[in-house]
Amino acid sequence: MMKMISAALLSALTLTGLPCWAQSAGPTDAQIAAIVVTANQVDIDAGKLAESKTKSKDVKGFAQRMVTDHSGVNKAAVDLVHKLGVTPEDNPTSQSLKQGGDANLANLKSLKGAPFDQAYIDHEVTYHENVLDALDKTLIPDAQNAELKALLVKVRPAFVAHLEHARHLQAALGKSGE
Repeated sequence: MMKMISAALLSALTLTGLPCWAQSAGPTDAQIAAIVVTANQVDIDAGKLAESKTKSKDVKGFAQRMVTDHSGVNKAAVDLVHKLGVTPEDNPTSQSLKQGGDANLANLKSLKGAPFDQAYIDHEVTYHENVLDALDKTLIPDAQNAELKALLVKVRPAFVAHLEHARHLQAALGKSGE
């Protein structure tokens, strides 16, 4: 199940196989805005679930950080699109992200204890790897508005830090069987 979700997420985030961009230069700023907001909301939702389900102090701390940081990014993105007068445009990538997020939540809700923690953290590692790939290969290069591009560049280091934190937790969970 996790490999299927990760594959769908990878496909969505790297925009491979999506016909709307196959013939064009990439997503528009309005579509990028929708992708950013959706990607952050997916991680906020998973973090909130992890906060409520985990018994691990480390996993709970990570989940709280995801909720806080991704809520901050979403607020900045929403504030920017309002300032620019851009309406986020739903698109196949944002829809796929939402579907992948819903599937991840359904999977996580069926787990508890160590299997929950492992599934949550494994997904976070893959998710942040894919988000960084999308930022570097699609979202930042295709953003036309300078302020939108600057916001994406500004938040990138946080995604790197999240990935490193998730990888550290992944290794610790694997060793301790926590």
